[in-house]
Amino acid sequence: MTVGVTLDTSGTNLLIDDVVRQAREARASGLSSLWFGQTLGYDSPTLAALVGHAVPDIRLGTSAIPVFGRHPLLVASQAQTAQAATGGRYHLGLALGTKLVTEGAFGLPFERPVARLREFLTALRHLVETGEADFEGELITARTPLPAVVPGAEPPVPLLVAAMGPQALRVSGRLADGILPYLAGPRALEEHIVPEVTRAAEEAGRPAPRIVAFVPGVVTPDPDALRPRLHEQLSFYAQIPSYARVVELSGHSHPADLAVVGDEKHLADAVRRYRDAGATDVVVSVTEADGDESRLRTWEVLGELA
Repeated sequence: MTVGVTLDTSGTNLLIDDVVRQAREARASGLSSLWFGQTLGYDSPTLAALVGHAVPDIRLGTSAIPVFGRHPLLVASQAQTAQAATGGRYHLGLALGTKLVTEGAFGLPFERPVARLREFLTALRHLVETGEADFEGELITARTPLPAVVPGAEPPVPLLVAAMGPQALRVSGRLADGILPYLAGPRALEEHIVPEVTRAAEEAGRPAPRIVAFVPGVVTPDPDALRPRLHEQLSFYAQIPSYARVVELSGHSHPADLAVVGDEKHLADAVRRYRDAGATDVVVSVTEADGDESRLRTWEVLGELA
């Protein structure tokens, strides 16, 4: 099992030099991977390329680019550039996205998301493995009039999907290299998510998928003071049906119940529970850290586990 963290660049004043500095701190803590969300600020694959080029020996990942409002040809170029810049350490995460963002921000109808994911992955797989595509589906067309090859983009970029629902899990098992579940507790992983995606991969003759579990958490001396802020911060996910469903399958009523908040032992024990439930990788999003000291304490615990 590998252990990593997310580095939140949204709503912050972090310059690229600051991001590189924190990436060096993560590596010095012994962490295996560093992940960036895709927001409307920094472009995640570009940031991963810059950071990975400056900081060796740590995996970089995007979690995750929505398939609405993007095209496989352009995403493949971004991902392969990041793969070349990092010397083969980049991981591309894709997501279905949400109706709120797709329709509210992009002005696109949030229709047939699983079908779009299937076609997007089909075209993208050809592009990252061969540099070519000749695909025409119902929703997406992707053809390469010229080879779409980036020198040094080897091995092919791993394709991971933020999938948690049954249909998305089946598509991901057949076409992707793994999944990126968030706010899915050990019970939901073990009883629902891991069996579904693993069965789909087996039926397609693919290797066992990676299960990269994203978990909100932080080491803090006063968890009771932090929990109300977490409840407010994570309430957004309670409004999204896919997250509400997986929280319920995890045996909880609110996304904040999945946050791991406490001392070093509490966090370490939680990471082991995710591993035992089938996670091949655990990535902790350091939620509401009380400054650099709290963040570094959290990273040190995770680095020891890595």
